[in-house]
Amino acid sequence: MNLTILGCHSATPKATAFPTAQVLEMRGHVFLIDCGEGAQMQLRRTKVKFARIKHIFISHLHGDHFFGLIGLISTFRLLGREAEMHIYGPKGIQKIIQLQLRLSASHINYPLYFHELESSEPQTLFEDEKVIVRSFPLSHRVYTNGFHFQEKPGERKLNHPKAVQANIHHSLFSKLKQGFDVVNEDGLTIANSTVTEDPETPFSYAYCSDTEYYPEVVPHIKGSTALYHEATFLDEHAGLAEKTKHSTAKEAAVIAKKASVGTLILGHYSGRYRNLELFREEAMEIFPNTKLAEDGKTFQF
Repeated sequence: MNLTILGCHSATPKATAFPTAQVLEMRGHVFLIDCGEGAQMQLRRTKVKFARIKHIFISHLHGDHFFGLIGLISTFRLLGREAEMHIYGPKGIQKIIQLQLRLSASHINYPLYFHELESSEPQTLFEDEKVIVRSFPLSHRVYTNGFHFQEKPGERKLNHPKAVQANIHHSLFSKLKQGFDVVNEDGLTIANSTVTEDPETPFSYAYCSDTEYYPEVVPHIKGSTALYHEATFLDEHAGLAEKTKHSTAKEAAVIAKKASVGTLILGHYSGRYRNLELFREEAMEIFPNTKLAEDGKTFQF
């Protein structure tokens, strides 16, 4: 599982500070999560193969989280894209994009599907044999969702020497990897656990974009390998966080601790701060394994 941060700053873009967008690579999928201005330029810079992106998840309709979307959609057309694209976002995202396309006399030459969200309950957005993606509600000034990406357990690991020693025909190895007991060449039933090992622990990633301190998210992100949680303010400006329905680094750390996640990644920093290390220091007092998002940085898990 790789997470590439395209942008991790709050509303106003700068030459060295891009608004929110990130790419999650998981089990062969390349998911784009939010799409602030400059996202496609950052995709180029980080050398992410964005032609592989087939699913885009937009947390909410504040511009710093989706103003780059129309540009990316248009670029795909110019590049002759043929693969379908799925966009998951709040109700209204389809109307916004279609209006932009219509008024600019543009068209799309590839299948573009919108999955509009308006439920206040968690939903399964995408699922295949490898991955499941769910939404969960956050608490911000507009309708906002977080997203949870979960790998499904892989196949069991075959202990080949033990399988051969147990006189199991090689045609049954795939059944063993799937977790089944099998009958060997002598007609004896061989317990799966005696010739296989548990698969690697599945990775999971939780994304909490703009939100006030909201402990209700904890059950939806419990035990995640990594959690990205907005930290717009330091604790000294907690009043501003409450007023604007954002979080502080300290509050993000409390959520991470309550949810028993593996790693906390902070982002969405307000432009008022020059020293971002202060965010990490504040959070580490509560949750030691805290890292800072940086534009262009890739986290590997």
